[in-house]
Amino acid sequence: MPQYFAYGTTETGYLARKDKRLASVMERIGPIRREVRPDLFDALMHAIVGQQIATKAQQTVWGRLVQALGQVTPATVDGMDAEPLQRLGLSFRKVGYMKGAARKALLGELDVEALRHMDDASVSAALCRLDGVGVWTAEMLMLFSLQRPDVLSFGDLAIHRGLRMVYRHKKVSRDRFEVYRRRFSPYCSVASLYLWAVAGGALPELADPAA
Repeated sequence: MPQYFAYGTTETGYLARKDKRLASVMERIGPIRREVRPDLFDALMHAIVGQQIATKAQQTVWGRLVQALGQVTPATVDGMDAEPLQRLGLSFRKVGYMKGAARKALLGELDVEALRHMDDASVSAALCRLDGVGVWTAEMLMLFSLQRPDVLSFGDLAIHRGLRMVYRHKKVSRDRFEVYRRRFSPYCSVASLYLWAVAGGALPELADPAA
C-alpha cells in the first residue's frame, strides 16, 4: 500500500504566515500527495535506476528489476551477476553503483538504519560517499524516503523553476535561494512539494520568466 509524505496544518500554517505568495499557491493547489519509499536501500536503488532517464523508462526498468529479484535488498542485488542486471536495461555504470552499495551494506560499511538517526548533513555526507550518489540524490532520498522536513535542493532544476514562477525571478542565485531556504525552514520539504507542483504546471497562469 503506497505511503505519502506526511504533513499537515502545522507545516502549511507556518509557511503561510511566513510567505503570502506561497500561502496563495498552497490554498489554490490544495493538499499534495507525494509517494515515499520508506525502505532506504530500495529507495537508493530506485534513484540510481532513474538517473538520466525518463520517468516512464525508470518505471519499466524498475519493474523488470523487481520481477527478476523478487525483493530489492542488499543480498538480492549482490547475488545477481552484473550481466543479467544489464540485460534488464541498466547501464554498466549503474550496475556498478548498485552492486557497490549492496556490498557496502552487507559488509556494514553502509548502515542504512543508522542513517535514520543522523542529522541531515551527516546523512548527506554518508550517502555521497557511495559511488553514483551526489548531493541531489542524497537530498531526494532524505525527502522521499526518510521524510526529512527541511529539504530544499539548490541542485534541483524544477525547484528553481518553481521559485522563478512564484516569485517572478529571471534567475535564482545562490544568495537568493538561501533567503527562501531560511524563510521556509524548518519546513522546506513542504515548500518543495508546492514548488514542484507549480513547476509541473499545477497553476497554468504562472509562466516562467526565464522561458
